[in-house]
Amino acid sequence: MASVPFELSGKSVYVAGHRGMVGSAIVRRLAQENVNLITVDRREVDLCNQAAVFDWFARIRPQVIFLAAAKVGGIVANDTLRAEFIYDNIAIAANVIHAAHLNGAEKLMFLGSSCIYPKLAAQPLREDSVLSGPLEPTNEPYAIAKIAGIKMAEAYRSQYGSDFISVMPTNLYGPGDNYHPELSHVVAALIRRFHEAKLSGAKTVAVWGTGTPRREFLYVDDMADACVHLMKTYSGAELINIGTGEDIAIAEFARVVAYIVGYRGEISFDSSRPDGTPRKLLDISRLDKLGWSARTPLKEGLALAYRWYIGEARHTAD
Repeated sequence: MASVPFELSGKSVYVAGHRGMVGSAIVRRLAQENVNLITVDRREVDLCNQAAVFDWFARIRPQVIFLAAAKVGGIVANDTLRAEFIYDNIAIAANVIHAAHLNGAEKLMFLGSSCIYPKLAAQPLREDSVLSGPLEPTNEPYAIAKIAGIKMAEAYRSQYGSDFISVMPTNLYGPGDNYHPELSHVVAALIRRFHEAKLSGAKTVAVWGTGTPRREFLYVDDMADACVHLMKTYSGAELINIGTGEDIAIAEFARVVAYIVGYRGEISFDSSRPDGTPRKLLDISRLDKLGWSARTPLKEGLALAYRWYIGEARHTAD
């Protein structure tokens, strides 16, 4: 692995997707750095529009890019919006990566997703298991788009010597998450469901699936800190997983969320709903060697996420 110092201080830094959970966390983290932060609203520049992206990059010429923009969602969103998930995410990656190359960007970080790994890959998931087996069918279009972005970054590094790197965050949660009742990820979905059950006095809450799959969860501000650390210290073609190195069964996780929210009723499991991948735990040995580890314990992170939800998210969750 190439551990190469990169000077971030004094650079113009563009965060693509700055309004999303991931991008907004990176923006918060960059406030601690001496950088010229650049963001642009999607109403001004649609990242799926090649001409608009190329024109903006030619005018602004950011030196450093965090490519966190993506169309994202949980199992239902991935499985029902399949065309949008593959088209939008491939377009975003292709447009931004090529524009960065054309305009002499010094460094770019592409943020992938742990769903790029084969459904039944050996656990914990090593970076070199990409493309070693079939993907989880429910989120295959999104995964293929993310793999395309990774391979683009590799190709531009190989052909042009571009300092383009890729990182793979595990399941994220925290401020800025999507709390839509149908299209949210598991953490936001459970926080909302238990909160509403607490308010209504519901005696039982049904959790989707059997409760047996195991998942790893990382607080989004920890992820942002890892991204800044890797931007400063890493330059290589190999992917870098970003996670905690620990996982938890969904059934146990649901009980932890219920406790944090203050719901004291029963929890049942709806096995007619899809489970997704049986287990998703990232091998973080590469990240460990590069000198970073997560700091926010699960209960503390969930408490912060719940505080954000009751303070801000409920007004826009629908």
